[in-house]
Amino acid sequence: MDEVKVIVAHSERATLRVGDMFLKVDGDQARIDAEVEAMTLAPVPTPQVLWRKPHVLAIAAVRGRTLGRLGEPSTTPPAAWAAAGAAIRKLHDAPLPPRPGRGGRAPDQLAAELDRECELLVANDLLPADLVTRNRQVAEAALRLLTPVFTHGDLQIAHVFADEDEITGIIDWSEAGQGDALYDLATFTLGHEEHLGDVIAGYGADVDLDVIRAWWSLRSLLGVRWLLEHGFDAFAPGCEVDVLRSRM
Repeated sequence: MDEVKVIVAHSERATLRVGDMFLKVDGDQARIDAEVEAMTLAPVPTPQVLWRKPHVLAIAAVRGRTLGRLGEPSTTPPAAWAAAGAAIRKLHDAPLPPRPGRGGRAPDQLAAELDRECELLVANDLLPADLVTRNRQVAEAALRLLTPVFTHGDLQIAHVFADEDEITGIIDWSEAGQGDALYDLATFTLGHEEHLGDVIAGYGADVDLDVIRAWWSLRSLLGVRWLLEHGFDAFAPGCEVDVLRSRM
């Protein structure tokens, strides 16, 4: 009998593993529908959809292993990071999906959300004011008009799998849609700045490093309070708070 393993669980969604099958349970059916649509359209390796029922999506495990995890050193060779960069570029060059994605919010909307979050971080004594102020300044470079591309929207390093230097699967597409290419690149390299050069080499295009750094600060500022409220440790070594401290 296969063991049931909880991969992640919080008030919005949960992911379970049973043998070689993953079950994604989401209170928002539209998010499941959007994920299936994005995987169908994406020109990169994605998990096989086994079945879908109201609020549950079953997908097959992908071959290989994740490139790493936030807060942990990555032993993945540079060639695999470059291959991931090439896969991300292929996604960004694909025709636009019909939906807006998480990385495609309007600059004024994002700025207002960021300012509210910065106020709460300081007011609730979660982070020092100087740390928040400095990273809010860095984040400003990400608040710009852009030409949207097909983005994954939550391209954490743990969502990309490889077998040696072959990308075998990219998972968790619920936030996919039209968005900022540099948001994807920043999310993928968050906490692994030492591999940014390898990723960009595989990506094969000039990118604005200041904007990528801005997204590191912006994503971390927006994430700290949510992570703490949902049982995750943003203060763990190498995680979001360390990312913010590295900008000081």
